[in-house]
Amino acid sequence: MYSYSFEKLEVWHEAKEFTKNIYKLTSEFPSNEKFSLTSQLRRASISICSNIAEGSARSTNKDKAHFSTMAFSSAVEVLNQLIISNELELISNENYISSRKQLESITNKLNTLRKYQLNK
Repeated sequence: MYSYSFEKLEVWHEAKEFTKNIYKLTSEFPSNEKFSLTSQLRRASISICSNIAEGSARSTNKDKAHFSTMAFSSAVEVLNQLIISNELELISNENYISSRKQLESITNKLNTLRKYQLNK
């Protein structure tokens, strides 16, 4: 089976695993959050790995870097939502810190990928 270029990126694998973790984490949110924080967190986390994938299909390095920037922006959006979720006591401090560390790793890799794309 053919592997697409994004499937070879460590940052895509990390972002995909992070998204799965967000789905598990938000499955424990109260039902009244289903259409607010649960939905927002899930959509923003999916957007991280989706933008990495979509960017890999672009023909210019500038376009690729744009999608890496979009993925980074989605990661920051998720961080904001995790902070709010933690302050509302929807997630524990332990889950918040763990998720934040995962995001830090992802954003560091996205910055490196973007710099590489722009300097190619």
